[in-house]
Amino acid sequence: MTKKPHLNIVFIGHVDAGKSTTVGRLLYETGVISEQMLTRLKDEAAKIGKTTFEFAFVMDELKEERERGVTIDISHREFESSKYHYTIIDAPGHKDFVKNMITGTSQADAAVLVISVKDGVQPQTKEHAFLAKVLGINQLIINMNKMDAVNYDQIKFNNVKAETEKLLKGMGYKVENIQWVATSSYKGDNISKKSENMPWYAGQTILQALDNITIPPKPIDKPLRLSVQEVYSITGHGVVPVGEVKSGKLLVNMPVIFMPSGKRGEVKKIEMHHQELTEAVPGDNIGFNVKGIEKKDIKRGEVIGPINNPPKVAAEFTAQIVVLNHPTAISVGYTPVMHIHTTHFPGKIIELVEKKDPKTGQPIPGKPDFLKTGDVAIVKIQLDKDKPIVVEKFQEFPPFGRFVIRDMGQTVAAGIVLDVIEKKQ
Repeated sequence: MTKKPHLNIVFIGHVDAGKSTTVGRLLYETGVISEQMLTRLKDEAAKIGKTTFEFAFVMDELKEERERGVTIDISHREFESSKYHYTIIDAPGHKDFVKNMITGTSQADAAVLVISVKDGVQPQTKEHAFLAKVLGINQLIINMNKMDAVNYDQIKFNNVKAETEKLLKGMGYKVENIQWVATSSYKGDNISKKSENMPWYAGQTILQALDNITIPPKPIDKPLRLSVQEVYSITGHGVVPVGEVKSGKLLVNMPVIFMPSGKRGEVKKIEMHHQELTEAVPGDNIGFNVKGIEKKDIKRGEVIGPINNPPKVAAEFTAQIVVLNHPTAISVGYTPVMHIHTTHFPGKIIELVEKKDPKTGQPIPGKPDFLKTGDVAIVKIQLDKDKPIVVEKFQEFPPFGRFVIRDMGQTVAAGIVLDVIEKKQ
């Protein structure tokens, strides 16, 4: 059996649009979940007064999530089509959980934006679509869900599609490349099988749309960069960091350096989906055993590289940001929380270099005094010297050069790193 190419897909969208149900239905129809398991989940859902939630329960394995009916953490599930091997990253839609959604989206090759046709575009539909764009996702499938709730009405579908198209165009998406699918995830319309309830719909199923995604080129020729999500200490295996290879290759017996801690170790064993590998390449989500490292030495947010080309620890960096949503204005001295790859940190804006015209990208003459919602600008950001963080140029290592600014429980701005001044060791 030949190994199928691998894709990471993130499901994003507003809290009640039906992301988890879409994913559960997809896993059920591709044979990952058995009939027995579905029946058991159906009973559990009914018991706690959540009928129709059985598909969602597939991903929401945390008890607390089931009781609240909200997806909190990122869950990963595998499935296969005839063409690809997929890892689904089910990202939370609830606004308190944007942090996890950012982490999930920064690992994805493509996104499925789930919109409830019944409710249309919601605040989080906008936020998630914009974040996906700023985080470098260009391949988008729009799952126009809950068609059953509008009696499979074509006019309703067309209206919400037009509204969404306008929104995405304004964000810089190439609308002609977007795939639109009319579905009812709960009923199973157009998930893996063509629906008979929408004779007017000539498009594809979600599964067919996923198979149309092109695999992004893997940056194997670049130096190794791997972002650590978790660190475990496993009896008999020692210290096992878990994370995703973003560029280069991780090899067994390879000496590596963790930054910002500066700890060094040697890779002894690499595993993915309970199979041992001799090397891991970009896109692989792996666990690996490291000799010479103790669990207390490293944590989530570390980035691994080769000893002769360690990841950059920044003292400050220059970035292009887009202000998404700020109640007043951003000026010099503003110190919000910034999220980058799998970590977050306080960053202080020390200079507003210039504003740009959001439509043309051309610089606006004169130095700005403040930035408000909708502004695009170049800024300089200084990091706390006691909280070292790996930051790289977006052009060199995109996953370590895109970030989001959060404040007051919401995403205030998002940006990409243009230049880095390294911290003196």
